[in-house]
Amino acid sequence: MAETDKQPVDRIETAMHGTPKLHPDEQRKYLGTFRERVEVAITVAQVKQASYVDALNQAFAAHPDDQLYINGNLEQELIGPYIKAASQANIKFTIKTDDIYRTTDDNYALVFTAATAINQDVIDIAQRYPSQTSPATPKADKAPGLLDKFKKLL
Repeated sequence: MAETDKQPVDRIETAMHGTPKLHPDEQRKYLGTFRERVEVAITVAQVKQASYVDALNQAFAAHPDDQLYINGNLEQELIGPYIKAASQANIKFTIKTDDIYRTTDDNYALVFTAATAINQDVIDIAQRYPSQTSPATPKADKAPGLLDKFKKLL
């Protein structure tokens, strides 16, 4: 089939199915970017176990033009400190809330990425910044609200 014969078919397929994506599984895993662009990444399990804010601040200082992708399907308590750190460091960040971004322990919660390929061998934040890990702070007990007081009365 000649190239000109194939063009109308390609346009029809694009109209029906959308623009084809390059490595869609890889992009889902790394919150919409490619592995070759990732500077450091933090899994959901790591976010639940320890605080990597200090380590991420080191990465922010070393690469101020990079961007942080955040899995917005996680609880605010888990990602809140990282959003605050990115804002304070003037790092661009994007919160991804599509259903394709899962929240199981082996999925990524945060991915700090460059605009072009950098091909880092080690992207795990615990391996890149081993001394910057601190245990996650336990959740503070909430002060009783008005609804809690009514429940005690009943």
